[in-house]
Amino acid sequence: MLGILLIYWLGKYFYQLAEKYDQNKWLYTILGIVVYYVSQLIFGLILGIFNELFGWGINFDNFAINLLGIPIGLLVSYLFYLLLEKVWKRDVFIIKDSIHDIGKPEND
Repeated sequence: MLGILLIYWLGKYFYQLAEKYDQNKWLYTILGIVVYYVSQLIFGLILGIFNELFGWGINFDNFAINLLGIPIGLLVSYLFYLLLEKVWKRDVFIIKDSIHDIGKPEND
């Protein structure tokens, strides 16, 4: 149930961000969710590799790994969100469509 709620909220925030900057809404919604799950996968792989290399003796049951992966996935998704927002803010063009601005210099 927690996973479904996380998918919903992640998708909602990425959808609203893409809508705000006039980007492909569903693409970035799905991409945000994929980033969340891929970051959890990479975290699990790195943890497993370090466990084998250094002999930490970690017991890998599904519940504990999922609980460890949730904050990692949320953090990476949030950083991806901030990156997209920063890039899209930089690329925003302001279009003046006023007839009163015809003939005026562009600086005004």
